[in-house]
This record gives sequence, structure tokens and C-alpha cells, in this order.
Amino acid sequence: MFLITHTGRPAAVRSAELVIQGLLRNGIGARVLAQEAADLTLPPSVRTVADGEPCEKAVEGCELIVVLGGDGTLLRGAEFARASGVPMLGVNLGRVGFLAEAERDDLDKVVRRVVARSYEVEERMTVDVLVLSDGDVVHRDWALNEASVEKAARERMLEVVAEVDGRPVSRFGCDGVVCATPTGSTAYAFSAGGPVVWPEVEALLLVPISAHALFAKPLVTTPDSVLAVEVQPQTQGGVLWCDGRRTAELPAGARVEVRRSAVPVRLARLHHASFTDRLVAKFALPVAGWRGAPH
Repeated sequence: MFLITHTGRPAAVRSAELVIQGLLRNGIGARVLAQEAADLTLPPSVRTVADGEPCEKAVEGCELIVVLGGDGTLLRGAEFARASGVPMLGVNLGRVGFLAEAERDDLDKVVRRVVARSYEVEERMTVDVLVLSDGDVVHRDWALNEASVEKAARERMLEVVAEVDGRPVSRFGCDGVVCATPTGSTAYAFSAGGPVVWPEVEALLLVPISAHALFAKPLVTTPDSVLAVEVQPQTQGGVLWCDGRRTAELPAGARVEVRRSAVPVRLARLHHASFTDRLVAKFALPVAGWRGAPH
């Protein structure tokens, strides 16, 4: 098993050590990143992976990626999962943790289920992201949650034209535009006022951030649509963020294209709980008074 941990938190360090001990007791090998191994007390049998090792090489031969941490750590784990095709099992040690399948109190259960291979795997859609300048591709990236085009200067708005399937939709000044997957609908897109989309729904979302325009509503398109955001020449340029982790500068006149990727992220699931129940639990939504449908 490949283990990724937010070692900046003492609770995460202790949790990682407990998981590794449980795996080793059951004859399952463990592998960790060298930079994280330095913060952990590990038996000699635990293999370390050198910093900078390609993601697919680091996970080669592993059956599962277990990630301990908050949303940022889970998105870091997704980079290894997508590159290798190995499923990722998240244990939430942060606040919301929509990608996580278990909580800190479930560590013993997680180890038991991993040892017994008692989990199911589902695929989550990702997007490919292209940045073009003067017609040339100058940057390529991908995202599980979202690709966001944002202003570079706090004191100035970003002037953009949003496009869907090769046709312009609207021009507006804004703080940015989020192009999200259904998985990302409960992340940045949600904070920007976008709709919550059930993971089983195949779609793409385009959500303006603080737009100054009569029509700047969130849009939900088909999964085969191509979303584009053109940074207008008179603006100072902007910044592209993919999953809040990877960034690229956008010069004035740059064009960002977002389309469905052929490569998903595979998630290991321990529960059959509906997304509705997960939504209520994660956001602590008030449901008192619900009586359910009559039987």
C-alpha cells in the first residue's frame, strides 16, 4: 500500500503510524514518500520513495493509495491515483473532506477492510486543461475538482469572455471563472455560488466569481462540451489554478480550454451511503422534521 499523510499535523502522524502498524501485522507492505518518512517513526521494512519520483513510478506495484489528511492532501493523493490508475482511499483528518471515505475514528475499520480487500472502486471524471497564447499551446494540465481562471492583481477585475462549444456566451468583468466537474461542484464552485451536482451526473460546470454583468449565472453543460475562458487583451492577465495546487500565469489575451479527460481518478469506497446522506453529513444540513415518504 502507498500511504500519503499530512505530516504537519501530530494527529496525522500518529494516524499514519497506526495504519502502517496494522498493515504490517497483516503481512501487507507499506510505502511512503521520503519527505514524509522523515516525520514518521517507521519500521525498517517500510519502503520510502525518493522525492521527485514520477507519480506512476512511485505507486508501481501498489494495490491501493491510502491518504490521511484534509482536502488538500486528498487532492495531492489524486495526482498519484490518476497517474497510476491505482484507487485512492481517503481518510478525512480535516474539516469537510468530500473525497474522503472514512473519518479519523474509523482507522481500525479502514485497516480491516483494506486487509480483506473489502471495498468497491468508482471512477470520477477529470478534465484536461489547455492554455493557448497567440494560437499556440503554452501549458497543459488537468483537474479533478476544477480549473479556475483568476485575476492576478487584487485591485483590478479580470475581463473575460466565456465560451461553450465554440460559441461566445457572455463578456464580463469578474474575480475569476471556475470550470468544474461534478466532483468539484462541492468545492470552489460551491463557494462561488454554483449548483451541487451529484457525482453520477456527467456534466461540466462554468461558474463566474463575483461577476459584474447582467447575465453571469452558473452554467451546467454536457460532459462532452468544451468550455473556454478568454482573457481580454486590455486586462493585465490572470492566473490559472488547477485543483488549487498547480498554477500557471495567463498573459493578456490568453485562452483557457477545459474539456473532459479520458483519464479518471479511481476512488475506493467502503460505504454504500447515498450522496444525499454524504451532503447532509458533510455540511451538517438541518433535516429535523423530515418524515420520509409514506410506506
